[in-house]
Amino acid sequence: MENKRKNKDFNPNGCPVTHCMNLIGGKWKPVIIHLIRKDCNRFSMLQRAIPDISKQMLVNQLRELEEDGLVERIIYAEIPPRVEYKMSDYGQTLVPIIDAMSKWGLQDMKVE
Repeated sequence: MENKRKNKDFNPNGCPVTHCMNLIGGKWKPVIIHLIRKDCNRFSMLQRAIPDISKQMLVNQLRELEEDGLVERIIYAEIPPRVEYKMSDYGQTLVPIIDAMSKWGLQDMKVE
């Protein structure tokens, strides 16, 4: 499948921070990653946890995270079918980064 994300491969100087932001940057991906790792792992649960995200945006962000190998989509052969998301082994390597962001955000919010 052809990559249609315009900023995905933008990293003219080979910057590691830019590389990381190309994978997890944006308004929703860090939140989605944080929720999935906290066992908010179903589409409907994610929608309820992030009420401001549109259904299409959530679909797109989950697809991108899956394409990048950060999350895994598990389809259970049930009636009705059930789909869950989980952090991949590769995605688990982001946990310290997301935890640091959460810790910093909590400290910074107390300052205000």
